[in-house]
Amino acid sequence: MNAPRKIPRNAAALACLLSAACLAAPTPFAASDPDQPSATPPPHPLTPVPFSAIKFTDDFWAPRQKLVRERTLPHNLQQCEATGRIENLRLAGAGKGGKFQGYFFNDSDVYKVIEGAAYQLALAPDPALERTIDDLIAVIAKAQQPDGYLDSYFILNGLDKRWTDEANMHETYCAGHLIEAAVAHFQATGKRSLLEVAIKLADHIDSAFGPGKRAEAPGHEEVELALIKLAQTTGDQKYFKLAQFFLDQRGVPRPDGPAKGRLYGEYCQDHIPIRDQTEIVGHAVRAMYLYCAVADVARITHDQGYLDATESVWEDLTQRKMYVTGGVGPSASNEGFTTPFDLPNDSAYAESCASIGLALWSHRLTLLHAESRYFDTFERVLYNGVLSSMSQSGDRFFYVNPLASEGKHHRQEWFGCACCPPNILRFFSSLGGYAYATDDSGIYVNLFASSTAIIHVNGQDITLSQKTNYPWDGKVTLVIDDIVGKAKKNADIALRIPEWCPAATLKVDDQPHDLHALRGYAHARTSWHKGSTIELTLAMPVQRVYSHTSVKANLGRVALQRGPIVYCLEGIDNPAGVVSLVLPPNAQVSAEPQPNLLGGITVLRGKALITGEQPWPKGALYASRNEPTSTDFTAVPYFAWDNRAPGAMSVWLAESPAVLLPSPPPATAASASHCAGHETVAALNDGLEPTHSDESAIPRLTFWDHKGTKEWVQYDFRRPRTIGSTSIYWFDDSTHGGCKPPAAWRVLYKDGAAWKPVKTDGSFETDADRYNTVRFEQVRASAIKVEIDLRPGWSGGILEWKVDR
Repeated sequence: MNAPRKIPRNAAALACLLSAACLAAPTPFAASDPDQPSATPPPHPLTPVPFSAIKFTDDFWAPRQKLVRERTLPHNLQQCEATGRIENLRLAGAGKGGKFQGYFFNDSDVYKVIEGAAYQLALAPDPALERTIDDLIAVIAKAQQPDGYLDSYFILNGLDKRWTDEANMHETYCAGHLIEAAVAHFQATGKRSLLEVAIKLADHIDSAFGPGKRAEAPGHEEVELALIKLAQTTGDQKYFKLAQFFLDQRGVPRPDGPAKGRLYGEYCQDHIPIRDQTEIVGHAVRAMYLYCAVADVARITHDQGYLDATESVWEDLTQRKMYVTGGVGPSASNEGFTTPFDLPNDSAYAESCASIGLALWSHRLTLLHAESRYFDTFERVLYNGVLSSMSQSGDRFFYVNPLASEGKHHRQEWFGCACCPPNILRFFSSLGGYAYATDDSGIYVNLFASSTAIIHVNGQDITLSQKTNYPWDGKVTLVIDDIVGKAKKNADIALRIPEWCPAATLKVDDQPHDLHALRGYAHARTSWHKGSTIELTLAMPVQRVYSHTSVKANLGRVALQRGPIVYCLEGIDNPAGVVSLVLPPNAQVSAEPQPNLLGGITVLRGKALITGEQPWPKGALYASRNEPTSTDFTAVPYFAWDNRAPGAMSVWLAESPAVLLPSPPPATAASASHCAGHETVAALNDGLEPTHSDESAIPRLTFWDHKGTKEWVQYDFRRPRTIGSTSIYWFDDSTHGGCKPPAAWRVLYKDGAAWKPVKTDGSFETDADRYNTVRFEQVRASAIKVEIDLRPGWSGGILEWKVDR
C-alpha cells in the first residue's frame, strides 16, 4: 500500500474526517482520476471547522459534553465489559475458543465506544482514559487473525463460516466501525496501534471483495463511509475504490455471490442501483449510513447520478417520511420506512441511531451545497430526535422515540442490541465539528451556541467568540477576538437563517446591516478587524405546527414549537389529562423560562380545554358527550420528557373536542399467541395490501423469535357472523432474516363455547408472494382461529389476513 500521509497529531483534522467536506480535491483520488466519471463539481462546497478548534462555553451544550465525558463514556465502557462484549474479543485473542455472548455484531459497540473516547481525548487529555483505551486496543489487536480478519463471533464460532452470509451477519458493518474508531484514535493521539489493525482488516476485505473477486453489497451499510475515511487518512486510493465498488453493487444482480444473484431487497436498499433511487425505503439506519457514503463519493467524483440520487432521496425523506422531531423510520417491523405520510405517534419507532444518521447525512449535504435547508434538518434532529435519546443523568437511553406514550415507555441503561448508547456517545463528543464551515469567501455559522473557535480562512486565523442563550433566545453575537496572518481579501461571515424564523435583523459593529440572504444564509460583508461584532437577532415566537393532510395520525391536531425546540405535554405537569386535552386555534400560548426545571428550560403555558376520558357506551349507535372545561396546561421540550415521574406524553394535541370522540369498538378484534416486540396484531387487518412476501413498507405480525413452535392468530367478532373463506398473505424474509411461510396451518371457528375445525376439500397452501385462500362450508361463528405450525428452525409471520362469507 502507499505510505500513510503525514497528519498532525493534535487531531485538528479529525472533525473533517467525519464528513464529506474534507474529501474534496486535492486528494490522491480526485475527480481527475481517469477511472472516475467526468462531471461538473458541486457549486458551493464547504469545509467544516474541526471540532477540536471549538470549545463550548454555554449553559446548554458545555454541561452536556461534560456529562457525556464523566458519565456516559464510563457507563458505556462498564456495560461493554459487563455484557461480555469485551470478553468476546479477549476470548477471540486467547485462541482457546469459548462461548460468544450476545448478538453477533456486538464487536461494533466496543468500537463505537473507542471512537467516542478518542473524541474526548482530543477535547481534553486524560492519561487514565488513554491507558484504558490502549489496553482495550491491545485486546482487539490480539484477536486479529494473521490474514487480517477480525470478528470475534466467527473467530469463536468457526472461521469457515466467515463471509458466507454478508446479507445478514454484519461482518463489514463491524469492520466499518472499527475503521472509524481507528481513524479517530489516530487523529486524537497520534498512535497507530488501532490504525494498523484497521489497515490490516481493510486489506483483508479488499483481498476478498472487488472486481474479479467476491461481488457483493454489504448487508448493513457502514463500511463504505469508513473506507473513505481510511483512504483520506492513509492516502491509499484502493480503500476509496473498494467503497465505490460496494456502492455500485447495490441493486445489481450478483450471480457469483452466496445469494446466487438474488438482491437483498428494499430492506437493505438493494432493490435498484443507487443512481436510480428516488425514494427512501427499508431499514432506516442502514439507509442513513448508505447515503452518507453516497454524498461522500459525490463530493469527490462529482458523479451526477449520485448527486441526483442523494438529493431526491433526502427530499422524499424530509418531505414525506420524517417526524416533526426529526425522527425517521416509523415501523418496528423493519426498523424503517413504510409508505409516504405513514407517521403514527404512539407506535413510532424512530430509532436513535437513525436520527444520528440523518444528522450526519444532512451535515454532509450542507457542506456539499452550502444551503441552510439541510442544516435546518440537522438542527431539528439534534434538538429533538437525538437529544431526547439520552437522560439527564447521562446513563439512560431511548432506543425507540415515540411521539405519544401512555406512560410505559422509558429510557433503559442498556439494551441487548445496544447500538444506540455508544452512537450517542460518539455523536455528542464530536458535536463542535458541526458548528462552523468555510469556503474561499469566508466563514459559515451553522450551529448557534456560546463558544470560542479558531478558524483558518483566507490565509489567516480568526479567533471568534459566539455569545447566545440559544435555543431559548434568538439573539446571537459574534466577536472577532483576534486575526493572525495576512488575508488576500476580507472574510465574509454567513449566518444561517433557520426555516422556523419568521423575521431576522443583522447588525455589524452596532450598525444595521442589510440582511442579504443567499441559500438561507445572511451574509455580513465588511472589513473585519479585532473587536468587530456581528449581531443576528432571530424572532422566536411560539408557533403552531401542522402536518400535511395526508398524515392521518395528525388530522385535526397541532404541535407547538419555539425556535428549534418541539414541545410535548407530560402527565406530571398536566394532572387533568394529556390525551383528553384540547388546544383550540385561538388559545394563547406564552413562553416562560424555568431555570430550575430539568436543567434549565423554557416551558410553554396557556389555557386549554379538557374533555375527560369518555368511553363509548356499549352497543350504542349514538351518544351524548360531556362539555369540555377550561384548564391550564404546561408543555416542556420533547427532549426533556421521561426524566421525572412516569406518565402520559403527547406531542400532537387536538384542536377540537370532536377529534377526541371515541369510536365504537371494532367489529373484529385481532389477537395472537405471540407478537414480536414493537409489532402489532392490528397489522393483520389494517387494509394495507402487500406486493410481495418480503414487504417492508407495511406493518406485519411475526412470531419472532419463536421458531418451530405452534402459534395462532384469532379474530373475535362483536356479533356472530357467517363466514365461508379465509385468505392469508404469509411473510417471508428467509433470504436475509428468520421467517418463512409455515409448515402447515388449519382453520377453526367458535360455535358457542366450542372450537371446531372447518369442513373443506381445499388445501392449506403456504406459497409466498400471494394470498393463500381456503374455502369451506359456511358456518355461523363468533370467532375464527388459524393454528400455525412453524417450520423447524424458522419463525413466521403474516402481512394480511382476510375473512369472507
